[in-house]
Amino acid sequence: MAWTRYQLFLAGLMLVTGSINTLSAKWADNFVAQGCGGSKEHSFQHPFLQAVGMFLGEFSCLAVFYLLRCRAAGQPDASLGPQQPFNPLLFLPPALCDMTGTSIMYVALNMTSASSFQMLRGAVIIFTGLFSVAFLGRRLALSQWLGILVTIAGLVVVGLADLLSKHDDQHKLSEVITGDLLIIMAQIIISIQMVLEEKFVYKHNVHPLRAVGTEGLFGLVILSLLLVPMYYIPAGSFSGNPRGVLEDALDAFCQVGRQPLIALALLGNISSIAFFNFAGISVTKELSATTRMVLDSLRTVVIWALSLALGWEAFPPSADPRVPHPPVGHCPLQRAAPPTADPPVQGPAPSRRGRA
Repeated sequence: MAWTRYQLFLAGLMLVTGSINTLSAKWADNFVAQGCGGSKEHSFQHPFLQAVGMFLGEFSCLAVFYLLRCRAAGQPDASLGPQQPFNPLLFLPPALCDMTGTSIMYVALNMTSASSFQMLRGAVIIFTGLFSVAFLGRRLALSQWLGILVTIAGLVVVGLADLLSKHDDQHKLSEVITGDLLIIMAQIIISIQMVLEEKFVYKHNVHPLRAVGTEGLFGLVILSLLLVPMYYIPAGSFSGNPRGVLEDALDAFCQVGRQPLIALALLGNISSIAFFNFAGISVTKELSATTRMVLDSLRTVVIWALSLALGWEAFPPSADPRVPHPPVGHCPLQRAAPPTADPPVQGPAPSRRGRA
């Protein structure tokens, strides 16, 4: 069956806003700034605070839903009118899955590159397809099973590439492997969320803005409260802040005050996630959860291409001495190399983790 114009619009909205979401999150991670108390400069590694921002973006969809509902009062718009009664707590399990999976992925994003992160997220297609068969009673066509097998092969290639490629001081091999495994683990949780959302949205005919906003409200409240104990829980090597705790929100705000561009990156992340989740749940309602995950995987090419263009990643350096290696700091979003009295020397390919 051919897609309607509205469905094509939703697919395009998912692609654009989803790409902006991952790139803006990685852009924030690449910044280096001083923290509180005159601490030395360090990377902006605050995955749980970024997850709170994501839920804030989702929660804004609920406000938009009620504004549109008030504006449409007295107009024949069935989509925004009175809906079938449902218990909002039905969206608590998907919200918990979203909170857990997203927090794990933000931690993993600090350990690996943006393109590997996005490629490994393709594993969600595998688990969503399997869970749809097991819990929703769906039957996958032969072409869909072949697609799952191709996806598995692609994930193996990405994993081997991360395993065999050279790593810098900021992306050690152990960190990359841990990050890749965390991404795969998060996709299992996100797949459960997708299946739960499809079940509840279809059964109760909930408006996508209301569904996203309800999940965002639960996630925002729960994770904001969890930031308090996280401020005191030691995290060892998993911590990216000077105090070595699971999350230091105060340090994050100090870094934002000293480097305003971090606020711009976070704002891009918050606003893009609102549109992305609205488009995602709309696709789930119009088509299926599996189609949503397939569309979500298409942004891998966009993120990979832009990561190369921005200098965050590079192809492996050529063995041919006639082919020069790109200089560090060649991208305006990276920090330029400090000037020295010595003549410039061509060095290795730039780090995957550019610094702004």
